[in-house]
Amino acid sequence: MSAPLLWSERTWEEIPGDLSAAAQAALLPIGATEQHGPHLGCGMDFVLADEVCRMVSARTGVPMLPTLPYGCSLGHSRRWPGTLALDPLVMTELVRQIGAQAYHSGVRRLFLVNAHVTNAAPLRCALELLRAAHDDLMVALVNTATVSERVRAAHFADAEDWHANRAETALMQAVAPALVREDRIADSDDPDRTGGLVFAHPVNRTSRNGVTGSPSQANAAEGAELFAWMVEDLSALVRRGLTETPPLPHSYDGSAVAPHGA
Repeated sequence: MSAPLLWSERTWEEIPGDLSAAAQAALLPIGATEQHGPHLGCGMDFVLADEVCRMVSARTGVPMLPTLPYGCSLGHSRRWPGTLALDPLVMTELVRQIGAQAYHSGVRRLFLVNAHVTNAAPLRCALELLRAAHDDLMVALVNTATVSERVRAAHFADAEDWHANRAETALMQAVAPALVREDRIADSDDPDRTGGLVFAHPVNRTSRNGVTGSPSQANAAEGAELFAWMVEDLSALVRRGLTETPPLPHSYDGSAVAPHGA
C-alpha cells in the first residue's frame, strides 16, 4: 500500500497531476472537537476522520485535503469543558468555501467524509450550495459511522443515540490509544434515555457524563476490526465514485449539456 497523498505536502506543480491521476477527486475529512465522556479525548471525531481518510487515500490514490477539526457540536451544551462548537450556518459556509477553493484548484469529485453525527445537516447544505454553483462538481457526503451496514450495526449495538460508546471507545483503543483513559472506562457507561421521545434534547438532558452507551464493553481488537471495515468500505465507495457520471447530461440551468455529462 502506498503512502497517503496529503494535499498539505504537495506543491502547486504537483497537485494538478495528483488530481488527474485520481479522476479529479479529493477527500475532505471532517470531525469535531467536543467532550467524549470522562474516558476519551475531545479530538476523537476529527482524529478518526483523519485516520480513516489517510488509509483510504493510500489505498485509492485520492488526495486528502487537510482535516477540519471543528464541527456542529452545539448539542453537547456547556455542561462539560472541552467542546469547541461551530454554529451550523458558519460550518455550512466554511465547507462551501473550502469546496469552492478546491474546485478552483481542479477538484471535480469531492468526498465529504464526516465523523461527527450532527455535522450532517450543515454539510448537506454545503453540498447543495456547491453543486448549484459549480455544474461540473460532484459532491458526496459520507458519514463514517454508516458507510456500510456492518459498520452501522457496530456503532448502534449498545445505543440508538450513541456517543463515546463501545464502538467509539474501541476505535480509539485501536487507532489512537493516547486519547483513551483506560482507568475511567469501567465506570463510564450511561444508558440511552432517548427512546420514545418526541423532541431532540441536548446531551446535558440525556446523559449524566457525556456518554450514551457502554464503553466498558470495548476492546482494542474489536476496534481494529471495525476500523478495517470502515477503511475497506469507504475505499470501495470512493473507487466507485471515481468512475461515476450523472445519469443524464442536462446542465443545471438548462442551457446546455453539463461539462461532466456524457
